[in-house]
Formats: sequence, structure tokens, C-alpha cells
Amino acid sequence: MHGLIEARRAAKAIPLTAVDKPSLRRVLAKLGKSAAHWAAATQFAGEPGSVCLVPDAQGAIKRVLAGVQSATDLYALAGLPLKLPQGNYRLDDTGLALDPERAALGWGLGAYQFTRYRKALRAPARLAVETSIQRAIEARLDATQCVRDLVNTPTEDMGPAELAAQVRALAETHQAKFHEWVGDALLANNFPTIHAVGRASHRAPRLAELSWGDAKHPHLVIVGKGVCFDTGGLDLKSADGMRWMKKDMGGAAHAIALTELVLRAQLPLRLTLLVPAVENAVAGNALRPGEVIRTRAGITVEIDNTDAEGRLVLCDALAYAAESKPDLIVDFATLTGAARVALGPDLPALFSNREELAHKTLACGRSEQDPLWHMPLWAPYRSLIDSRIADLANAGPSKHAGAITAALYLERFVPQTIPWMHLDVYAWNDADKPGRPAGGEALGLRAFFAMLGERYRAQRSA
Repeated sequence: MHGLIEARRAAKAIPLTAVDKPSLRRVLAKLGKSAAHWAAATQFAGEPGSVCLVPDAQGAIKRVLAGVQSATDLYALAGLPLKLPQGNYRLDDTGLALDPERAALGWGLGAYQFTRYRKALRAPARLAVETSIQRAIEARLDATQCVRDLVNTPTEDMGPAELAAQVRALAETHQAKFHEWVGDALLANNFPTIHAVGRASHRAPRLAELSWGDAKHPHLVIVGKGVCFDTGGLDLKSADGMRWMKKDMGGAAHAIALTELVLRAQLPLRLTLLVPAVENAVAGNALRPGEVIRTRAGITVEIDNTDAEGRLVLCDALAYAAESKPDLIVDFATLTGAARVALGPDLPALFSNREELAHKTLACGRSEQDPLWHMPLWAPYRSLIDSRIADLANAGPSKHAGAITAALYLERFVPQTIPWMHLDVYAWNDADKPGRPAGGEALGLRAFFAMLGERYRAQRSA
């Protein structure tokens, strides 16, 4: 699984030597004239991502030289599982000294293929690793695959009910409690904005909840935006803008995957996962621009734009999360195109009402090579979502600071006394890169898990 094999089972694994341009001459001198002549004949210069298959006297692969950017790059070998001939390979210490766990994690990320609708194009080459390393990285690889698979699945097979079923299955696997509110039960239980966004679809909106852990432990609430398809509503998106909107539940995919990481790690927590799952569709009863909704928190919201729907489904979930006065709330959402304009596809925008939490998560992101960018909750921009007839609007006429105003909207539903973090994430790769295939992607997941591990293991040992 993940293109890895236990070292004890990898008989005659081919040695794989990592080199960069400065180290190539030294490495070839160690390997001997035959390898040096072959590298010269094939014009191998140690360029990042390049490989040189060094043959033995019978023409079989004797060794692989792999060009890398640096020995510390998580993705140093991530392009190899689907590039090298099938077989077993092992890290060799003749060249650059790669961290075995980091190299294996990158390899596993690069072995991913989405196979729900077609067979894998090929089996990945396998990297031989120690059992302890495989165990150490397996949960993170599984969590990344979970995000990718959920986001890649088209809406017909990943609608609100199917997304909630993922939460139910997770609860059953880990002996957690599961509950959901469906359709008009959302209105009866005071989740009006979730219902309003999803009411026009033939697939009922819902809120899925997983609860787990000891009530004596600190309470963490994870919230994920689960808009399974976003037409934009009556403020209809263009064809280009709508094409990939199956991925608008990417926040929920991250929340589900992070929850599974916490559960598998058995962090000392009381944990709640909330996934508001809807389709933002068009019908006679669709949410209209100009409507005013009284949210669960009692805050009235004027609908300026029906395509700013993610913050609407999140605000009821955040208000519900805050009612239990948890130790921390984190939410994930494919919320704004403005965040992508500001930071591009690779850098999720991180907002928090606690500076120290943001800084800790950024540090974990750097350590995990899972980068985030801290954005401000700039209070003066609250005026950009003012309403003349309600407490606030879900959007406004200004094109400025769209990611910030979306975060400021969410902030209204979290009391300042509760630590809160919001990640505006793309959840997608537009093109193939080593270890990051085109399609659904987990961004910030490892960073957040590392932060939670440090925060709550430290609290237990204090």
C-alpha cells in the first residue's frame, strides 16, 4: 500500500542513491568507472527529478541514481514511484543522506492514483522501509488519500448523504457517537442557514456530527465546509467557474481526515466533528439575493450574493460548536477565490483569533513541509460586509480583501473567549507535480495534526 514494502520482505531490492549536482562527481567516484561512464553517456547531471538507471553486466538494473533538489526536501523522491520500473528499491547511503521517514512519506504521496472509475495505470515501484517507519507514516498517508479520494469523487457519488455517510463510517470504526439533522429537521433544530443554502437541491441538506472522547479532556471541535456542488445559486457561476465545483466540499474532506488522524493517535481530547453537507442548487425555492436570515446565533444576515454560501453553512455550525465552550475550534473551507488570488493554489490562508496558535501552526507547517500563510483579521474591513437592514451581509460590493472579509464574517459567530482557527484552502492541484498529482489535495493537514499533537500531548504531560 502507498508504494511501500517492509524491508524484511524486499528481497534483492535495488539500491537507490540520491545525488544533487554538487555531490554527483564524489558519488560517481565511489561507484567506480563503469557507473561514471554510464552517467556521462546518458547525460545524467543530477538535475532534480532526473534518474539514471545503471545496468549490470547482464543489462539488469544494478542501481538507480536520483537527482534531488536537497536532502531535506519531502518530495525529493516523490516522482519516482510512477516513473521507475516496477520492483523494489531501497535507500542507499552512498549519496546524500535522506531522512528515511521523510523520504518514505514523500514516496507514498507520489504513489497515489485515483482508481474509483478506472484501473490504476500501473503498479507503483515500491520503496523498502523498516516496519517502524511504515507505521509512523501510515496514518498521514491514509489521511491524505482520504482527502484526495473524497475531493476527486464527482458529486453524483459524493452528495450530502454520501458525505455524511463518511462521518458515520468514521464514527463506527472508532466507537464514536454519530448524529445528523436532515432536511426540515435543520429548521426544527435551529440550523436555518444550512437549510437555506441546501433547500433548492433534490438532495436534502444535513449536518453530520461525530462525538468522541472523555468529557474530562479538553474539547476540540473540527468543522468542515461540505458544499458538495456549488452552482453559485441564483448568482450563477460561469461554466468555467462551475467546472470543478465538486471540490467545494474540500474543507469537509480535510476535517474528516484530521478527525481520523486524531482518533488513530488517541490524543487526549474530547472531540466533535461537524460537517454541514449541502448542494447549492438552482430551483424555484432557491435562496435569493436580498433575503435576510436569522442565523442560529440570532445574528441576522442579508444575502448579498448566493455564491457566498460557504460562510452561511459554516456560521450555524460554528455557532453550535461555540455553545459547548470548547478549548479550540478549527474550521476548514474552500471558501474564497480571493485567497487563491492572494496566495495561489499551494498556500492556504490561515486566520486565527489567537496569534500564538497561528504562529505554532505555521511552525508546524514549516517542519512538515506543509506550508500555510498567516492572514490578518483586519477589523476595519468589517465595514465591507455591513448591511443596511440586517446585522451584516454575507458579502458586499467591494472586490477588495475577499478572503479577509469572509474570515471576519465567520469570526462574528465565535465568541472571542474561544480560541479559533480558520483555514481557507484550495484542496486541489491544477497540474501534476512530484507527490502532488492533479486533482484533490490535502493542504495544511499535516501542519494542523502536528500542532494538535504538540498542544494536547503537552497539556497531558503538564
